[in-house]
Amino acid sequence: MSMKTGKEGEENRDLFLLNRRRFLSLSGILGLGFISGQTDISMASAEKEGKMTYQSKDYNRLLGMEGFSETLLKNHFTLYQGYVTNTNKLMDALSQLLREGKTGTPEYAELKRRLGWEFNGMRLHEYYFENVGGKGGIDKGGKLIQKLAGSFGSYEAWEKDFRATGSMRGIGWAVLYQDILSGKFINFWINEHEVGHPAGGMPILIMDVFEHAFMIDYGLKRTDYIDAFFRNINWAQVEKRLLLHKG
Repeated sequence: MSMKTGKEGEENRDLFLLNRRRFLSLSGILGLGFISGQTDISMASAEKEGKMTYQSKDYNRLLGMEGFSETLLKNHFTLYQGYVTNTNKLMDALSQLLREGKTGTPEYAELKRRLGWEFNGMRLHEYYFENVGGKGGIDKGGKLIQKLAGSFGSYEAWEKDFRATGSMRGIGWAVLYQDILSGKFINFWINEHEVGHPAGGMPILIMDVFEHAFMIDYGLKRTDYIDAFFRNINWAQVEKRLLLHKG
């Protein structure tokens, strides 16, 4: 097979390089109007038309939490609010493409793929912020510690595994999941936001291990951040996430 040369070959090469990830990064969520051919897709128009589905939550109660500076937390809150904003933008854009009968277009497909990233980025941060801000350790007589011991042999074995999961190289999340069918507890590494979630799993405890969650305060010392995270787990909130199963 012959290779095209000159200007045509360069154009083909550039087209090939415009893969899914680069397409998204170049277009951006702020470019949805350009992508869909509708220049009026914006937060302002969405709010005016009453299309807003999700509202960002206020987590200012966490300010002053031991081991987490105000600068780090406020930056983290702002990043979370961006996921809420982009989730709403994507859902509005996808709804518009659906109404217009454009579900077979590359624009629809790429925005649909992007939705998992933005939505999970929103929801995982909410789980994370809501399971910190507590004082004291896990309830030694509670259901959760018994369940963890049942799955791992002891609470200490579970904690060792969870810390090891969060200490792995890479960016993402360490999540304790409960299998809704068996009731078994498993620690999972979630790559970025949307890759690695177990089907039929209920998130019980979420730890953010993206750099933005700790580097302002701890630099590269992720283990120190994990220590601070454990000192601030809201175990009462975590226990509320337990499923009542028959397994």
